[in-house]
Amino acid sequence: MNDPATITLTLDGQTVRVALGTTVAAALAQALPPGATHRSVRGEVRAPLCGMGICHECRVQIDGVRRLACQTLCRDGMQVQTGLQPLEAAP
Repeated sequence: MNDPATITLTLDGQTVRVALGTTVAAALAQALPPGATHRSVRGEVRAPLCGMGICHECRVQIDGVRRLACQTLCRDGMQVQTGLQPLEAAP
């Protein structure tokens, strides 16, 4: 039985459950410590810095649209994709 106070979303193909009201950045921090969101142009792993939408380090694909993870609340069924795939696998 599902807890009505939690929702399920997919982060880079991994199904995770989080509490209602959780931001995507917080869900990433729980599932992919230290909350990495993408790679820099040099291939370095990046993570949110400011937590309030100023730094843009938390940009991810959410349901096919680039958004700030720290400013987006998780929704049931949401699909989140980071830019963390290995560089050799990137298109």
